[in-house]
Parts: sequence; structure tokens; C-alpha cells
Amino acid sequence: MSGAGPAAGGGQGDGADTAPAGEKTDTSSDDDSLAELGYKPELKRTLGNFHTFAAGISYISILTGTFQLFYFGVNHGGPAYWWSWPMVFCGQLMVALCFCEMAARYPVAGSVYNWSKQLGGPHVGWLGGWMMMTATMVSLAAVALAYQVTLPQISSFFQFVGDGSGRTDQAANAVLLGAVLVVFTTLVNAFGVKLMAQINSAGVAIELVAALALIVLLAAHITRGPGAVTETYGLGRGESLGYLGAFLTASLASAYVMYGFDTASSLGEESKDPGRNAPRAILRALFASFLIGGLILLFALLATPDLHDKRLAVDGLQYVVLSALGTTIGDIMLWCVVIAITVCALAVHTAGIRLAFAMARDTNLPAASLLARVSPRFQTPVAPAVIIGCIAVCILLVNINQPQIFSVITSIAIIMIYVAYLMVTVPMLVRRLRGQWEPAEGKFSLGRFGLPVNILAVLWGTAMATNLAWPRAEVYNANGPQHWYLRWGAFLFVGIVAVGGFTYYWFIQRKRTCVLAGHAAETPAEEPENPDRSEGSGAPASS
Repeated sequence: MSGAGPAAGGGQGDGADTAPAGEKTDTSSDDDSLAELGYKPELKRTLGNFHTFAAGISYISILTGTFQLFYFGVNHGGPAYWWSWPMVFCGQLMVALCFCEMAARYPVAGSVYNWSKQLGGPHVGWLGGWMMMTATMVSLAAVALAYQVTLPQISSFFQFVGDGSGRTDQAANAVLLGAVLVVFTTLVNAFGVKLMAQINSAGVAIELVAALALIVLLAAHITRGPGAVTETYGLGRGESLGYLGAFLTASLASAYVMYGFDTASSLGEESKDPGRNAPRAILRALFASFLIGGLILLFALLATPDLHDKRLAVDGLQYVVLSALGTTIGDIMLWCVVIAITVCALAVHTAGIRLAFAMARDTNLPAASLLARVSPRFQTPVAPAVIIGCIAVCILLVNINQPQIFSVITSIAIIMIYVAYLMVTVPMLVRRLRGQWEPAEGKFSLGRFGLPVNILAVLWGTAMATNLAWPRAEVYNANGPQHWYLRWGAFLFVGIVAVGGFTYYWFIQRKRTCVLAGHAAETPAEEPENPDRSEGSGAPASS
């Protein structure tokens, strides 16, 4: 699993015939592609095929997403919401295929940031990285809140704040449990990528085994035929779009789950032969999530004792598992969900660290030299791990008395990730139309299908971002009095983050942008020094 094949792309390094066969040659080739971007290798290459696959699939996290959001889909779209799962998969597959070409061409940390920078220039790159980083920190807090959805259902022992019946008991307890999880992911990420990969891979293995077992157990308890997934509960009746409107709302439950596959490529500087392994890991993570998650959702709908039970739209899959499989087996499965939530949070935190490191290396964040420093002992950026963890805990504190506002911000974080993806696919499409895009030779390429796939990826990303941001009361103002700023929260928050962040970049950060001297690729002695490089500041970060 962890061994890498021969170095790809002939002609990269004439001295390969004198180097020992195996890992050293692969590492040399990988480092050559990194030097092409202007960076020197600093992170230790220890990750193999399964590690990169595990990073992608743990970010998607089948069990975390399905158990956390099943209730939302059923509540707003009925059992027929299941069809949003293959719909979202087809759209995200178009994006993933574009990312596979990018991962083969640029296997680098902070993938979305560096890809958008290479394709659209430094300004587009910064905005894409900024949107992704903001979204990642909020997503880490949101994933940590999932402990509250599962642990108290296993045992009331985990309800540390009150008994759960108070107005803010559950929200406050969610913050406590979530903070413990964020502290754990911070410590693991600070102690090095090898420890993170070992825990993540073990957790993913448990999650996959548990998910397959859950599919078999639910299939053994089916009580109705597949026609149940056409049941709409009459939702959308009397509305202008009819059931389509209800379905588009319910589809958010699937859209919230099936993203983050780019994490497999964000570890490119710590992976062996990433130009070949990262595209495979991206596709494997997405296909595995689609197949396993789709079957869990399908069999859960067919195995639930009563499709009209109100608990189905409140407790979701937890109710199905406990009622259909019994308390003992159900609790075992819920413990596996807890493990899935843990490795999901770990993967989200890891992706955020690599993104912060990549942006700081280009002097595109405040305190860049601190954020870009790689610990000589742990071979990982420690400062970003701690800072991102602290910010995530601060975001969690919003949930204590304002859970509705937190749900708005969480939804918006997903929108920003879809927008950040567009920062890659749109410039990539422009490059294709101009005839300027060249995939990595001898590695993953879409060939003549590249243009139609890229067009579909842009159309899908635009449509889904719009659907996610649509000012629905069900999503952005579900409880309490109606407020216009909550209903339009997506446009307001994304606008503030994008415009405010870019204003800061344009007037302050842009003037400092260059690769930090300690991170820039060394200029060969025989080449004259580039006069554009400032002494002691490294190379310009623009592509």
C-alpha cells in the first residue's frame, strides 16, 4: 500500500540511472515538480496510496455526513430525497476529474490555493485560498458539533451540561464535546504527519468495515420495497416550484457531505509519487463514498420501521439504527460513527494546516514566517495546527446561545468551499478555451473529454452554490422570529468574507507577496540570479 512505483515522466533528471532504484528516484521526481513551482521540499514524504485515499475519504466521511444530515433530507424532501445523492455525485465527479488533472500536474500542499494561483494568477489564488481557509475553520467546528448528535444517544453520561431538556443544554454540551475533539486533532496534527496518518488510516479502516457491516445489517432488516424512495410526503404542494423546490432544499443534505476529496492531493508534498497516487486517491474516495453512502441511505429508508414516524425527521439515522438493529448492535454502530467523526475532524484540520502553510510560504498571511515554519522535530507546521484549533474553538462558542446563527454560518462555509472550487474550475476552463492548458505528460489526463467535463464542472458548481445560498427560511431562519439578515445570510456573509478579505489583500498583503527565502527553491549555480528576486525575500509568488 505504501510503496511508490517508478518515477513518472521520462527525462526528469538524467542522473536517475545512477540513483538507487525505488523510493529515492521517486522522491527526486516529486521534488522536481515542486521546484517547478518555486519551492524547495521541506515536508517528509511518508504517505503511501492508502494514506492519501484515507485522507480524502475521511474528509468526506460517509458515516459522519449521513448520520448528521439524514434527518434534514427526509424532513424537507421525504424518502425521495435519496435521488439527490446520485445527482450530487455526478456533479462532484465533474469537479473531481478536473482536480485529478491538477493533482497530476501540481502535486502540492494547499491544493486549491496553489491550483487557482497557477491557473488564474496570484489574485485569484489568494481569494480561492482565503475562501477555502475560512470555510475549513468553520467546517472543523461544525464537524466537532456532530459528537452531540451521537454520543448522548449512546449514553446519557455524555450529556455533561444539564440533562438535555434545558433550552441551551444541548448546545452548550455540544461546545464542550466539540472542544475536546478539536484539542485532540490539534495535538495529533502538531506531533507530525506520520502519527496523523496512522490514526486516520486506522479510523478509516474501522469506518469502512462498519459502513459495509451496516449495509448488510440494514439489508437484512428491509421491510418494504424500493418503491419507497419515490415517496414525497406531498411536500412542496402549493409552492411555486412544487416538489422540485422541496427536493432542491433536501439536496443540501447530500451537498453538505460529498466534498473535501481534494484533501488527498493537499498532502502531495508528503506523499510518495503524488502525481500518480493523488488522482487515484481522489476518484477512489469519491466513488467509495458514493457507493457506500448511497447504499446506507437506501437500505435505511427500506429498513426503518415506520417511514411516517416523526423521529425519522428528528433523530435521523440514529433512530433507524437503534430501532431496526436493536440497542446492542445499534450502540456498536454509533461508536463507529464517533470514530468516523473523529477522523473526519482530523482530516479537516489537516487540510486547513496545509492550506495555511502554503499561503504563508508565499507571504500571503500575517505572521507568515511563523505559520510557514516546519518543526525540525515533528516535520510538520505546528503553529497553523494550534491557531486553527483555537479559532475553531472560538467559533464553537457561538453555538452556546445562538445555535440558529451557527447553523447559518455552517451552511455558508459549505458555499465558500463550492466557490473556492470554482476558483479552480473557472480559470481552468478559460485556459482550455485559449488552448493554454497542458496536462502532465504520462499522467492523468481527460484528453478530448477535458473541455465538456470542465464546462459541466463550472455549471454544476455555479448551480449548486446558488442552490446552497438561496434565502430559504428552512435553512437560514428555521426557528424563532424571521430576520432578513438571516434569510440573506449567505450573500451577506460570503460577501463580507470575500470583499473584506480581498480588500485587505489588495491594500496590504499583496505588496508583501513573495516566496519566503527559507522556502524558495535553490537557483542552480550555473544560472544567473533573477534580478526580480529581492534579496532575503525569496522568489515572487505569482505564477
